[in-house]
Amino acid sequence: MVTQNRVVSYPACVTQAFVIHFYGTGNLLILTAMAYDRYIAICCPLRYTSVMSSNNLIRLIVLIWLITFSMMFILFILLARFKICKTNIVDLYCNNPSLVKLVCEDTRVNNYFGIFTMILLMGGPLLLILYTYTQILRTCIITRHNDSRRKAIQTCGSHLVVFLCLQINTAFTLISHRFERVSPFLRKVFGVSVLVFPPILDPIIYGLKIAELKQSIILLIKRNIISAK
Repeated sequence: MVTQNRVVSYPACVTQAFVIHFYGTGNLLILTAMAYDRYIAICCPLRYTSVMSSNNLIRLIVLIWLITFSMMFILFILLARFKICKTNIVDLYCNNPSLVKLVCEDTRVNNYFGIFTMILLMGGPLLLILYTYTQILRTCIITRHNDSRRKAIQTCGSHLVVFLCLQINTAFTLISHRFERVSPFLRKVFGVSVLVFPPILDPIIYGLKIAELKQSIILLIKRNIISAK
């Protein structure tokens, strides 16, 4: 973007695509693990310290990145079998669907594995999120402590916004590659939003819940208004 040079080598493009998919998948699975953590904390508070112990957390983190690496490694190994016959990337950055479109050979195996990966890595977390938040909502409804109910809903609401933002944008970006009628501009916008919005929204959504940070932001805004006058 700085040099206005839009040319990238194929190995660099594959590397960029792998890193982006690795980041997105890991982010999605971590958000899913956070939903499970909130479910245990709100619905089973007496079991929280035993279920979410340090050893179990380490195992969970290792499992998340092991699944992420394994699925992405297989995805790009399948891609590495082919030689490209085109050079124009249809998106603003390199990703697996764009790279597959550079191949003129039979890519049915890649497409089938891509569909399987989407169902597993996006459908699985979505089902777990729906289950955990249904249980959390049920617990919040039957609880008699209004303050605890408010804190639970506030905490889970911010997490749900971040998860749905990433899930919807990623799903649209990947699925749109399978339909030629989808606007290329719209696909590019959603594709970029996957990389731009989560890093921007995460600190804002989670940070505004911290009273000290909220007060500091208010003071900063007031100072800027006063100095502008």
